[in-house]
Amino acid sequence: MSAVAWIAVVSLSAWGWLLLGQGFFWRTDQRLPDRAEPARWPSVAVVVPARNEAAVLPESLPSLLAQDYPGEAEIVLVDDCSDDGTGELARSLSARCGGLPLSVVTPGEPEPGWTGKLWALRHGIALARRQKPEFLLLTDADIAHEPDSLRELVRAAAGPPSDGAEDGAGGFDLVSQMARLRVTSTWERLVVPAFVYFFGQLYPFRWVNRARSRTAAAAGGCVLLRADAAERARIPESIRQAVIDDVTLAGAVQRGGGRIWLGLADRVDSVRPYPGLPDLWRMVSRSAYAQLRHSPLLLAATVVGLLLVYVAPPATLVAGLMAGDSAAAWAGGVAWVVMAGTYMPMLGYYRQSLWLAPLLPFTAVLYLLMTVDSAVQHHRGRGAAWKGRTYARPEAAPEP
Repeated sequence: MSAVAWIAVVSLSAWGWLLLGQGFFWRTDQRLPDRAEPARWPSVAVVVPARNEAAVLPESLPSLLAQDYPGEAEIVLVDDCSDDGTGELARSLSARCGGLPLSVVTPGEPEPGWTGKLWALRHGIALARRQKPEFLLLTDADIAHEPDSLRELVRAAAGPPSDGAEDGAGGFDLVSQMARLRVTSTWERLVVPAFVYFFGQLYPFRWVNRARSRTAAAAGGCVLLRADAAERARIPESIRQAVIDDVTLAGAVQRGGGRIWLGLADRVDSVRPYPGLPDLWRMVSRSAYAQLRHSPLLLAATVVGLLLVYVAPPATLVAGLMAGDSAAAWAGGVAWVVMAGTYMPMLGYYRQSLWLAPLLPFTAVLYLLMTVDSAVQHHRGRGAAWKGRTYARPEAAPEP
């Protein structure tokens, strides 16, 4: 066979493994566990870190205030040095909407060694612990919740198994949902579903949700966490430098003996717009190199892997057709079909046209460029930049 044909065959083999051997990452059926209601609804403190979020709070905060939760619940919003009136707006919305009680705290600028979000969570959790809640709901300021969202999260974490199911019979210490991100603009349609698809490929939800699993991940926009599990794992102090804080948090809880669960959301949505490619580029590139542990070797491997897995199928198909190489065309075409097929469930979840599935190689190239740009910015000393703060060397804090 020709070199092009060999590349096509290797790519097809990779897709055969991804299809069947990577935890069926492409399926979208990991939703909140179906559990009975707990005999007693535990108390919950909702902690919301917020930095310059006045644009989205009118859509998100009222949904938290309006939670229909049978137990005790309160909201702590941490105004992380905003200069757009975030704290004042939160108080105004609380006074206007009523509902759950709201406290607003302003901790000041982060101390050295802390990322901004985790610094905010530190103070929000400390304030919440004065009331000794049994659960903490850590949710971002751009996340809107359906009225029964908190009830369903707690039921999934603390309720007894229904129908005699044994999975998670002892309950979960962390339940996290990947919020449904906004998909309105053309660039959002191209990039956002792929973001969740790639995340699931890195951290297959089925592997995360298995008992005694070694794969840990969470979605930072919506994390329900047992308070005692947070204390055992020293959250957030033990992860104070993490830029990819959700995955690092899940790993800390898991190492502390906690049981974790991650799935796609039906009642939780992000209202933050990413109308243009530059907005999405910043979202991805700020943490992409941190995901690779700031390793040039891992970056090089990622570049080769993405080209082989995502770009090679259409490239070898076209090259094979032009050169009359049937083996290259056949293997490349089949690999492209398998790739598109694995992407269709995610497009269906986001209610997007399935005709976007063959464009996944183009989107993968965009993510490849974003990752390379993330590495370039890191080596220029700009690190992970977000909302006016730059973390030159973001990484998980060392274990004590």
